[in-house]
Amino acid sequence: MSDLEAAQRYVAGVDEVGRGPLAGPVVAAAVILPEGYTCPGLTDSKKLSAKRRETLDVQIRADALAWSLGRAEAAEIDELNIHHATLLAMQRAAAGLAIAPAHLLVDGRFTPQGPWTAEAIVGGDGSVAAISAASIVAKVARDGWLRDLHHDYPDYGFDRHSGYPTVAHREALERLGPCPQHRRSFGPVARALAAREQEMGA
Repeated sequence: MSDLEAAQRYVAGVDEVGRGPLAGPVVAAAVILPEGYTCPGLTDSKKLSAKRRETLDVQIRADALAWSLGRAEAAEIDELNIHHATLLAMQRAAAGLAIAPAHLLVDGRFTPQGPWTAEAIVGGDGSVAAISAASIVAKVARDGWLRDLHHDYPDYGFDRHSGYPTVAHREALERLGPCPQHRRSFGPVARALAAREQEMGA
């Protein structure tokens, strides 16, 4: 098999995490697994415990032919909207692979543009090994970044909810107003920001 034929076989699974949170980046991962790769327990990251995800994340990174992360920051989400920011994060993840993929298998209904062909697969994070692997790598990375963010802004509880709109997070947002990592285009954040501005102007 020639080098060109080998390159044409590289397929990357791509998935994202963090569309719904009120704060932090949306994060995507791209993973190229060895042909025929199997790993017990590999499935959609949302179906796994945090401990199991972290164990699988280490194994996936060690076994993958290539893996990469891409992210779009809160300010980019506000500028582009969450849909386009998600595609940007996916594009960055795929483009960052040490092995250029010929084809992407992407969880969901939309695919990022780039020098590859791509296929969107609804529910792919639970049915396609490479997408499942990407979902796990993305989830573990994003949760780690939100734990780091907690050290900068400890009053919001990012280490517990990863920026998702839990009751405790919304209460903290209403009490403290948004921090720089909150997505100002999201309704609860926009309302909290307007309330703070009204208080300061009163």
